[in-house]
Amino acid sequence: MMRIDSDYALRQLAPWCSAWIAILAGMLAGCGMHDVQPAHHARHYRVVGYDTVKSDIAPQDVGKIDTLIFAFARLVDGEVTLPPADAVHLHRLIALKATHPRLNVVVSVGGWTVDGFSDAASTAASRQRFADSAARLLAANDADGLDVDWEYPGHTEAHIKASAQDRDNFTLLLKDLRTTLDRAGDAHGRHGASHYTLSIAAADGVFVSSIDIPAVEPSLDWLNLMTYDFVNSMTPTTGHHSGLYSSTYAPVGARSTDKAVRQFLAAGVPSQKLLIGVAFYGREFADVQPAHDGLYQAYGHYQGEYSWPRLKTEFINHSGYIRYWDEVSQAPFLWNAATHRFISYDDPQSIAAKAAYVKSHQLGGIMYWEQGEDPQGELLDAVWRGLQPERPE
Repeated sequence: MMRIDSDYALRQLAPWCSAWIAILAGMLAGCGMHDVQPAHHARHYRVVGYDTVKSDIAPQDVGKIDTLIFAFARLVDGEVTLPPADAVHLHRLIALKATHPRLNVVVSVGGWTVDGFSDAASTAASRQRFADSAARLLAANDADGLDVDWEYPGHTEAHIKASAQDRDNFTLLLKDLRTTLDRAGDAHGRHGASHYTLSIAAADGVFVSSIDIPAVEPSLDWLNLMTYDFVNSMTPTTGHHSGLYSSTYAPVGARSTDKAVRQFLAAGVPSQKLLIGVAFYGREFADVQPAHDGLYQAYGHYQGEYSWPRLKTEFINHSGYIRYWDEVSQAPFLWNAATHRFISYDDPQSIAAKAAYVKSHQLGGIMYWEQGEDPQGELLDAVWRGLQPERPE
């Protein structure tokens, strides 16, 4: 609604109407119309889920998702490729758009231990080859965008090749992707809101030391922050693998969702481009030292990971596993005092806390790994409900 400016109206009318104008201005002031502001629209937060297509999504859950990211396309000889069997899986997701036209389906290339990125980004010719192959794949499969999951530029923890030039080359690769996807979008009538999107999966802390965050951000529609796996088989202690804040017992330097967000905001990423990650699975550690109910303690060996349904039916308050809530970290955990086993996971309570955090910091939304770990949609529903606009009293 346009703001009504009674002074402007007075200046435009002839002096002989001043008496009527005075009456009209008084009426407007009495009604408060000159203070009317444009209607406020509640902000929409993205719900983005990675999906390896382990199982079909329940029809009632599809409408809660903004973007499904198919994981994964492969990198073969520097080109983004999709073997026929994987294309069948992708098309199962694409088919959902027939009944849910607002759903976007994005293809992710990469993943943990996937090699070839450093070489593909190393020259202008190899970067263009990567970008052209990605654009062809999206167009051929009627997908809506590309997600790059290079874990991680400049790092070899996943036993992949890395180079001192990865930092600069990653920036150039994303720039070439942005230009190529926009050009391909123009050729296929995808403009404005329907343009091919480009996102990355990004870790935090030292794992982004070889990413020039301010330089890559302009090329991206959003960033999927992998704010999970903070503790895993390669870390020396247990802990919250997807905690919102640092626990009282966490060592200096321990990772958390809040630290990750602050790191990217400090680097200049607009808050609305940041999506924080939620884990639809838990991680178990065995032979754990018993102090603090196993929280941030040394352990004998890493036991494994479990989907949300298995956590519910076999572990949470079952067989000696007691659920605890860390008020500081805003995260649950399980401790089995008899067997000295510890499990870290996300649940509806921690997801609600993360959704509230997204709203209070005006972030872009929530991303989760992975759709098949929550086949009944209980955790997805917690994400969706938590991001709904607040209803007036």
